[in-house]
Parts: sequence; structure tokens; C-alpha cells
Amino acid sequence: MICLRRSTPKDGLRVMAIWRSAVDATHDFLRLDDRAAIEAELAAFLPTAPLWLAVDANDHVLAFMLLDGRKMEALFVAPEARGTGVGKALVQHALRMHADLTTDVNAQNQQAVGFYERMGFERTGHSEMDAQGRPYPLIHLRHAARSQN
Repeated sequence: MICLRRSTPKDGLRVMAIWRSAVDATHDFLRLDDRAAIEAELAAFLPTAPLWLAVDANDHVLAFMLLDGRKMEALFVAPEARGTGVGKALVQHALRMHADLTTDVNAQNQQAVGFYERMGFERTGHSEMDAQGRPYPLIHLRHAARSQN
């Protein structure tokens, strides 16, 4: 059974471990120096960020999501939990709070692009650089419910 809860600082090490393993499994396009820089930035931020967590019956963290208003800034699932519905549960939770949910996804991460499109997101644009100005194109997405209002 999957439960959702808010993060606490004690979840920081597990959240960073999920980020590392998820990036290793899905972000083979990152240059090593960029990956190291991103990890250093996140290590200073994620452990105390207001995250939503998907946890199992033993309160073991399987995935996390960061929302900033109606924008989903991050969604990462532990590789061993992929395909179990934890990512979907987090997105559905976010949609209950914000029907007009938006997010960005790395264009090179086709698995994530497909996931968001299956979840009902539509492409609204793209950027050639990520938010930090690195050469990783982004696809901007908005949940289709927004276009139906």
C-alpha cells in the first residue's frame, strides 16, 4: 500500500539516494561535471525542501515530488519502485491540489516524456537550455484539464 506524506529533515539521505539512483537510471545524457554540480546544489536544498513523499507500509520512501505552487519542480522515483504506481499517485495528488499543474521535463528523458503524456499532460513549448542555463533542452508541459476549462 502506498501512502503519501510530507517530508521531514530525517528523510534527506533517502531523498538524495533516490535522486542519485533515478538520475543514474534515466539521465545518461548528463555530462559528469554537470551531474556533480546539480547533485551539490540539490544536496544543499532537498533535505529541507517541502517535499511530498510516496512511502510503503513500513514508511520506506519510494519517490518524492516538489511542488512550487501549481508547478511540479521535481518528481523522482526509486528505480526499484518504477512501474508500481508511486509516480502516478504523486502526480494525481498534485492534480487534486492544482488542476492547472505544469512541469518541465528533459527532452532527452523519453521515458519521463511518455509518462507525463500518459498522465494527461500536453506540450506547451520548449527551451534549449535548462533553468540553470545548461545545454539540456526542456519540454514545457501543462495538464490537459487546464485547456478544457
